[in-house]
Amino acid sequence: MNTLEAIAQRRSIRRFKDTPIPDEAIQAILTAATQAPSGKNRQSWRFIVVRQDKRAEMIRIMCEAIAGIKSQGRDTGSSEWTTNCMSQAPVTIFVFNAYPPGNEKGERTWHVVNVQSIGAAIQNMLLAAQELGIGSLWICDVFYAYDELRAWLGRTDEMIAAVSFGYPDEQPKAQPRKPVSEVTQWF
Repeated sequence: MNTLEAIAQRRSIRRFKDTPIPDEAIQAILTAATQAPSGKNRQSWRFIVVRQDKRAEMIRIMCEAIAGIKSQGRDTGSSEWTTNCMSQAPVTIFVFNAYPPGNEKGERTWHVVNVQSIGAAIQNMLLAAQELGIGSLWICDVFYAYDELRAWLGRTDEMIAAVSFGYPDEQPKAQPRKPVSEVTQWF
């Protein structure tokens, strides 16, 4: 599969088979992530791999945090559905920014550079998984349990996202995309 095919065929998978992913495949996905472009070569990404018996604890933490938010009458968006998707995935990788923003001059610029680099690393993970026949789901609903998950994972740096991986148990159709002409202006 070439890169353009992988991009065109990749889908967000929300139903996974209960088939373990070999460590070698996870290592290949992580290696692809670390080969992403990195602004000023800061390589600000950090990864925590959650699998096997730790999955249940991750889901419990997510559910408790979401229940707490709901008890306050606040909206939790699609977080419960996403948590169910995560519970099916054999592996979830949490992605952190090792250099969270501070109050130093130019820190906002560095934060944007770091987050862009981490986004490229996540995209590399998704494309590597696609190449290996592994489904993926880029998750931001982990923000509903941001502090709880960071504490559980023993992290003080900035959580950017999570990505769940597993062999797909669905074949979703491509979502509509706006045409290039609608989102591009030429000078």
